[in-house]
Amino acid sequence: MSSTSSWAGESAESGPQDQVSRLFPATVGRFDDRADRAVIDGLTRWVEDHYREDLAKRPSKHVYVRTLPGPVIEQIDRLRDSQLIASLIGARVPAGSVVAPMKHTDELYMSNYNKDHGGDQGLFDRHYDGNLRFLSSSVVVRALIYLQSDATYKVVFGDSRVEKAFATYDFGLMDFHRELHWVEGHYNPADRQRILLKCNYLVTRRNAALLGRAALAANTGVFYVVKAAMEYSKSPSTPPQVAVGFLCNLIRRLNNIHPLIPLALIAAVIGALGWATGWAIWRLLA
Repeated sequence: MSSTSSWAGESAESGPQDQVSRLFPATVGRFDDRADRAVIDGLTRWVEDHYREDLAKRPSKHVYVRTLPGPVIEQIDRLRDSQLIASLIGARVPAGSVVAPMKHTDELYMSNYNKDHGGDQGLFDRHYDGNLRFLSSSVVVRALIYLQSDATYKVVFGDSRVEKAFATYDFGLMDFHRELHWVEGHYNPADRQRILLKCNYLVTRRNAALLGRAALAANTGVFYVVKAAMEYSKSPSTPPQVAVGFLCNLIRRLNNIHPLIPLALIAAVIGALGWATGWAIWRLLA
């Protein structure tokens, strides 16, 4: 399987005809091909060898795939560029859609059930992964590819009404911005360590290149800012980390209500800080 920069959508007879921006339904699949499973087993062994200390810790860990060694990325490409995933996405998006892998945002994720009010608690609570579900020109599909997992935790995709206890070789496809989802289960240190890939695909209408580039830029910007805040504030131990962790969880809850509420809050805070700074400067100069 070769790495590709884009996938064409399915033929006019096989895909839905409505707008790209509708909810992409949560979809569950499994890698059953022997060669794919060999790739998954090899990647799992590599992660266990190179991230042994991180796997033993309680906080979760994300690593951008693009920062990994070349041979590892080549093996990951066999999974994220697989025809199995491409066909499942193509069958559920409007006919003629263009599906472009967002490989610069893809991550290797070592998942620990870490509910300590830090930035990564939202990975398990009810949440939307993104806050751009008001965009009408695109959809971001996220693939959760389980390299290693037991079936003791259940992922609930609320909007699609799909539930799945993912095990090794399973994967799930979901709408990054429009799927409210959460994890049900209890932390057990004896559970098998969960190692997975988070791979993202931007779906746009054909002949909508400008809108596609705008959607890609918006998604990339939001993705990096949110991820940086989460990473900074996981398992917080300093007052700034506690504050950022609180904001991450507050914004997540507000985003569950409506995606524009967090944006309005951030704008209000920036405006208030700007006014306070201007007032302080005026007082100093008066």
